[in-house]
Amino acid sequence: MTLHSLLVANRGEIAVRILRTAHALGLTTVAVHSDPDADALHVREADAAVRLPGAAAADTYLRGDLIIRAALAAGAGAVHPGYGFLSENADFARQVQAAGLTWIGPPPEAIEAMASKTRAKELMRAAGVPLLEPVDPATATTAELPLLLKAAAGGGGRGMRVVRDLDGLKEALDAAGAEARSAFGDGEVFAEPYVEGGRHIEVQILADAHGTVWALGTRDCSLQRRHQKVIEEAPAPGLPEGLRESLHAAAVAAARAVSYRGAGTVEFLVTADGRPYFLEMNTRLQVEHPVTEAVFGLDLVALQLRVAEGAALPPSPPQPTGHAVEARLYAEDPAQDWRPQTGVLHTLAVPGEVRVDTGFTDGDTVGIHYDPLLAKVIAHAPTRTEAVRVLARALATARIHGLTTNRELLVRSLRHPEFTAGQLDTGFYDRHLATLTEGAPDATAAALAAALAEAAPAPGASLAARLGGWRNVRSQPHTRRYTAAATGTAYEVQYQPVNHPGIRVLAATPTLVTLEVDGIRRLFHVKHNSNKVYVDSPPAFGGGTPTLGAHTFTPVPRFPDPQDRTEPGSLLAPMPGTVVRVAEGLAPGSPVTAGQPLLWLEAMKMEHRILAPASGTLTALHAVTGQQVDFGALLAVVQEETPA
Repeated sequence: MTLHSLLVANRGEIAVRILRTAHALGLTTVAVHSDPDADALHVREADAAVRLPGAAAADTYLRGDLIIRAALAAGAGAVHPGYGFLSENADFARQVQAAGLTWIGPPPEAIEAMASKTRAKELMRAAGVPLLEPVDPATATTAELPLLLKAAAGGGGRGMRVVRDLDGLKEALDAAGAEARSAFGDGEVFAEPYVEGGRHIEVQILADAHGTVWALGTRDCSLQRRHQKVIEEAPAPGLPEGLRESLHAAAVAAARAVSYRGAGTVEFLVTADGRPYFLEMNTRLQVEHPVTEAVFGLDLVALQLRVAEGAALPPSPPQPTGHAVEARLYAEDPAQDWRPQTGVLHTLAVPGEVRVDTGFTDGDTVGIHYDPLLAKVIAHAPTRTEAVRVLARALATARIHGLTTNRELLVRSLRHPEFTAGQLDTGFYDRHLATLTEGAPDATAAALAAALAEAAPAPGASLAARLGGWRNVRSQPHTRRYTAAATGTAYEVQYQPVNHPGIRVLAATPTLVTLEVDGIRRLFHVKHNSNKVYVDSPPAFGGGTPTLGAHTFTPVPRFPDPQDRTEPGSLLAPMPGTVVRVAEGLAPGSPVTAGQPLLWLEAMKMEHRILAPASGTLTALHAVTGQQVDFGALLAVVQEETPA
């Protein structure tokens, strides 16, 4: 069988990545898109595109019937699901095949066998793969704490909770079940021991229809936020060779147990003392697959397509070389409970010898309906030290304008002593998030550069003309005030004449300012967009530690915090999103206690709890389940109880 055309049933960076490989192999491509994605990069990359009416995933990318209809209408001969959405839906895979289309993925029976984590563990137990024994929540004891609650269907951290107190077990079960039901249509939740200080290790597998199964090394995915991966690398550092071999053997056994075909990943939890336990098998391509591609010199999407055509894999994979590290660049604010960000991405430019997988280009809009992943940045080098260093520099010197991102967190994580030493575990951000997100150093020089660029004559003016104005003594000095978007810090800079100790102006244009700061010549690239000023400079070193050289300023905050304009006790939407739940029985007049969850807001595939700010009485409730709300919308009002 030979493929000629392919529909990609996905969006964003993974759709773009699949489309480009398909084009390289000579295939004609078809994209599908929701209404918000009508002009998205994956639509522009494809040879043809079919609209899926609506905005929410449930109405578009999760509508298998519409996707199959689109494939048939556009003349596509095959469907690639990417990851997420319908990629692990056995019924969808069967429907694709029943329509006469080729399914780029494992057999539906293999997907079904691994779709439920509880059933998958039964299969793995029979295959001799080591497991954590489940815990019955109804009979759990204090001695079994902490527990990890997990959704039986799906993944990506949805429907997952850590329970450290039996008193909170029922509430956590209800919340995890509701989140799982919303995300996957299946509210089944199970419990198992939560391993403190464990490592998240996975093995990439690839299997053909002729009995060959490759184990393509290990990946470490331990650095996670909200049980979702942030930084991944291959091979997993510091694993004893015996443990590595046992993980490979267990992954191959898992694949053979379900007659697997195509690309997949077997995930393990490795305890601090080196004991591995099976977590789950993802019957699809993983987000972090590029690090394996870099180390093995392979294109896994191309191999998926060839396996689907019936090709046989060589008896063994190529030998790995070097080390690869991937960082996920999200539109989110880690310092504000990982709050997702929306808006226009004015600039996304990552320099250096790195691979960038993205679904966005300059000027694209990041909306509320989908995951906030902007890009994956991957570095490959002969050694881990070099790969980490290259990736950190690429992120530190990238120009990212328009949205708050986790870029600084990534850079600081990559340069953290524990990470550079390969001391990895899933508790990294629990221990270090506060220091990794603490306020940036003084940005006076960057604010001065913004003011100088704004006041600079057009290019072509002489150096004397450009500098003379700042040397003139005026009766009233010229000043400019800015607020740093990252920290809220206010800066007042005097630029005519310049009067800041330790800073001397060397040159300035509307886009580039050269300053001498404490005797060191530094360049500042300046760009104005949407009433904001973006100032980028190479990282500065203070005390031997590099600090990020990217700053965003506004003369006046463009979006003032609505809390400044409301009465105490008002609960406002911290982001645009959808109200997915309201606490049971909650109504005006209900007594509430400080910290009590009142409602749950979903934005960009993440759920956020809205808590009572104080103990008192709920005097107003404006939110209802299913309601879409804007940033700053009034959700409820709590009147604080008066002390006796």
